[in-house]
Amino acid sequence: MNDFNLDGKTAVITGASRGIGLAVAQKLAQYGAQCILVSRKVENLEAAAAGIRDMGLKAEAMACHTGHPDQIKALYEKIVEKYGTLDILVNNAATNPHFGEMITADEEIWDKTMDVNIKGPFFMIKYAAPLMKNSGAIVNVASVNALKPGMLQGVYSATKAALVNMTQTLARELAPKGIRVNALLPGLTDTKFASAIISSDKILNYALAQIPMGRYATPEEMAGTVLYLVSDAASFTTGTTIVCDGGMLA
Repeated sequence: MNDFNLDGKTAVITGASRGIGLAVAQKLAQYGAQCILVSRKVENLEAAAAGIRDMGLKAEAMACHTGHPDQIKALYEKIVEKYGTLDILVNNAATNPHFGEMITADEEIWDKTMDVNIKGPFFMIKYAAPLMKNSGAIVNVASVNALKPGMLQGVYSATKAALVNMTQTLARELAPKGIRVNALLPGLTDTKFASAIISSDKILNYALAQIPMGRYATPEEMAGTVLYLVSDAASFTTGTTIVCDGGMLA
């Protein structure tokens, strides 16, 4: 249990008002972390943080659109003012505004997807790293689509592949500073983000046929992997990806 103890550590989780981000925040808080929940809409975020506090755990909400570097910079100014240092960063926020053939995506789609899925995690890490005083853990939530493009999700899949590559680059660059950088690659998970797939019987049946376990995951099933990656149990693990997909890529 001591390997997973996060007492005294401060964690930032983006996209934390629901889904995988919220499940991760709840899990890290359960193991002692002071969790800072980050998302665009402050109302949903406040409710999520309050739910964690109602369990007797430590959480607060800080609104930030991670697709805007100026808002990220302002977020870290608040974190520095209140906490001074940072131990854990989980880049979970993502967007997928285009569901269709990749060739039909316009420039606006590309810009929005790149801003949130690539530039956002990069600038979150850029400002987090100086606060991690010779010890820190970063997890980028990518997707199995990084390794095998999802049907009608070409733009999203390309950004997730880039996020894995960025994870590996930053793992090498930040290792001398004592900062570990890894990626979680979820398979199909029951979130609002995946509702376009889960709500369509035709698409869902096709997706489930690719998953040996025959079902999709819950957000909570992703949280344990993140806990491992940010904990001392993974002290020699950096630059890697962990796939949680029910065997889809096996």
